[in-house]
Formats: sequence, structure tokens, C-alpha cells
Amino acid sequence: MTSLPELSFADVVQPAWNVAPRVRALVTTRNGGVSKPPFGRWRDGADEPGGLNLGMKSGDDPAAVAANRERLLTLAGVADAAWLDQVHAARIVRAEDALREAQANGKPTQADASVTDRAGIACVVMIADCMPVLLCDEAGRAVGAAHAGWRGLAAGIVEQTAGRVAELAGVEAHALHAYLGPCIGPQSFEVGPDVRDAFLDGANASERDATASAFVAHPRNDGKYLADLPALARLRLQRLGVTRVVGGDLCTVSERERFYSYRRDRETGRMAALIWLDDQAQTLGD
Repeated sequence: MTSLPELSFADVVQPAWNVAPRVRALVTTRNGGVSKPPFGRWRDGADEPGGLNLGMKSGDDPAAVAANRERLLTLAGVADAAWLDQVHAARIVRAEDALREAQANGKPTQADASVTDRAGIACVVMIADCMPVLLCDEAGRAVGAAHAGWRGLAAGIVEQTAGRVAELAGVEAHALHAYLGPCIGPQSFEVGPDVRDAFLDGANASERDATASAFVAHPRNDGKYLADLPALARLRLQRLGVTRVVGGDLCTVSERERFYSYRRDRETGRMAALIWLDDQAQTLGD
């Protein structure tokens, strides 16, 4: 393990957004860790040691996952991260509460999003095709991370998390910034009519046309659709007036050398999206 290169910022993705320096965020790739195949990094058409798998339930060696998590927190410069037991729903917790519950119970809290206004604690969601949505106010008073698979997205996880971040920051929701991280892209996300119906049933009258447009009839699989997860997330953010949205252009399935993908590989690792407040920086206006 020790002979593998250390994790660096070249191995992660960072949002290109215009927010206070106090807001720190990143999304990991499959590179920069110690995991072995099938959880490794992809080089020259082969899976080899060096994967940054962060999923304890993936089937990987727990010692390798623990080492990868340590590498990640060292790179981020945070001591505490609110790891969650994600359940594809719309439960949101305070990151500090999730940490406290994990310490008391010896296992992570079941939730799909966390928020905080405390510096030095990272809100974390894990991904391997589902979309991470990171949220903050421009001044850097509060942050949140949501795990948005289609079920959570249809259940309102994104707009509810945005509402919680806005409340903590003391701003209106429309003032927030959002980052849509790497996820399964619209050319790869094959779904059934039940998924399309779930979003159409939950759409406001003004959203129905745009919602329908996010589902394209599959050209080779009759009765199936190709769904645009980032487009559906943007629609949910628009309900709150959130227009400062970046990202949504990185596909986990098609970029094998960068990302794990459960839909592509089944037995694979998990990446993580983190957002936190730097306790060495001030909010804008302080």
C-alpha cells in the first residue's frame, strides 16, 4: 500500500463556482488510493492497484477503504466527515448530529443528505452513478450535500436540502449556489416508464414539458427511456429560484479511467462528494 502514490488534488474534481473561499468542496475519482482490483484504478485497459474506493459495503478490504478515507480527509484537511448509510430516500440530517450518532452507535446514520453551519465538519455523500448535489450560500455560512439517485430526486431530496442550507445560512433559497457532480449521463441512464411517470406525476404544471423532455425514447430498447438526471435536478432547483447551478457534465459510465460506475461494472468501488467550511477563513463581509 505504501508504495502507491499519495492522493493529490489532480485526482479529484472541484466545482468551478464563484463562492467564498471559506466554502471547500471536491468529488473524488477512482484514482489516488490503495484498493486492488476490482476496486482499482483503470490504466491501459486494465484494472490495477491504486483505486480510491471509499465504500465500506462494496466488498473491498476494509483496511484498504479505511486507508483511502484517511487519505481523503488528509487531502481535504478536515478531521471529521459525516459518512452516511444512504437509503435512496429524502432524509436530511445535521452533519454534527450524524457524527455524534455514529460515535454513539458505532455505525453511520441512515440518511441521504447532510447540512451544517459549523466549520471543520465535512458533509459527505458516496456515489457510483447517482448524482451528488453540493449546496452553499455565496458568503459561506452553511453548506450541504445530497445523494440524488432518481428515487431521492423524485422524493424531493434536492429542494429539501437546499431549504435546510438556506435556513442555516439565513438567506432565501434562491440565493444559493449548487454544484451537480459526476453521475450517470443521459446517454447511459436507461430507465423504465415507471421512473418517467414518477417525475411527471410530481411535476408542477409549468414543469411538465421540460420534465418530459428529460426522457428520450430508447433507440434500441422499446418501452425504455434514456433519462437526463442533471436536467431533472435543475428543474427541482428552479422551483426554489436557484439559478446559479454549475456542473452536471461528467458521466461516470463513459469515463472509465476516472470514475467508478455500478451500472457499468456492478462489482466496483464508491466515490465521495464532500463540502465543508474552512475554519481558517471568514465569511464574506466579516
